Amino acid sequence: MPQPKVKLVVTGDDFGYCERRNQGIVDCFKTGGISNVSLLVNAVSAEHAAELAKRNHIPIGLHANLSEGLPVSQDLKGSTLLNKDGFFHGKMGFREVLQCGQLKMSEVEAELRAQVNRFCELVGHVPYHMDGHQHVHVLPEVREVFAQVLSDFGITYTRVPIEPGLKFCTFLPPHLRDFNEQVEKDALESIEVFHRYGIRWPDIYLGLSTMGKNMSVPNLKRAFGFTLEASLDDGVTSSLIQSSDAATDSYRPVTAELMVHPGYPSQPHQGGCGEGPDDFSQSADRLHELNTLRDPFVLNYYRQQRIHLCAFKDF
Repeated sequence: MPQPKVKLVVTGDDFGYCERRNQGIVDCFKTGGISNVSLLVNAVSAEHAAELAKRNHIPIGLHANLSEGLPVSQDLKGSTLLNKDGFFHGKMGFREVLQCGQLKMSEVEAELRAQVNRFCELVGHVPYHMDGHQHVHVLPEVREVFAQVLSDFGITYTRVPIEPGLKFCTFLPPHLRDFNEQVEKDALESIEVFHRYGIRWPDIYLGLSTMGKNMSVPNLKRAFGFTLEASLDDGVTSSLIQSSDAATDSYRPVTAELMVHPGYPSQPHQGGCGEGPDDFSQSADRLHELNTLRDPFVLNYYRQQRIHLCAFKDF
């Protein structure tokens, strides 16, 4: 077999959110649409997800959650991480409280450690990788605590959400372009921190421009085009590369991660992280992603372009 051009991790996020999302993710894995999952341990169907991962031998990491639902730690009553009802502040609420200087990083650390320990209880081993739900792991201050926790548990890989070509994606609505721009800014500023703790990540990240209805065969091919063209000494890519493989091998494939959110849509009042399922999980976009990822045209494209699906543990 020819050498792969790209070693691609396709990660199904939000594993554990509800049983329907879980089953959709497993079905996507079985048909070759994804190669890896990221588990929400505070989600209501986390145990169900962990059992499915064991039964189907699905590579699994931790989707650390500081923004949605209930905490895992039992020691956070009255915490700055929680609102008056005892839930996390939400995707934008978390960012607002952080920006106001009202979050205690000791409480962030306690919750992250509790989630890693809960993952180990559910799965039976430390996560192969760890990223952040709604990209909280690259936010100022949080990134330092996050990196320390990964280092302490010996978790080698994370996600750095900087997508090549994202600035050219004018089809995205303005509010989403603004959010993605801030995510990329935070991610760029996280690189030095993650370097310092010896944490690694793939050469290329994809997924901000291909979520939901924006996932299509042409759009995936557009995104993969940046990966296939990537060289190990080119622009932003060179600042992201961690591996020392290139120093010892004459040839090394580009490594990449595609973040996806497939599944069968959640039913009302079923699922979530303690507050019920959100609109994102109930959306038909989840099924659209599932069907696109397992589309024979996509799977054939991988073969034609020598894109080899794998997991973080295969790097």
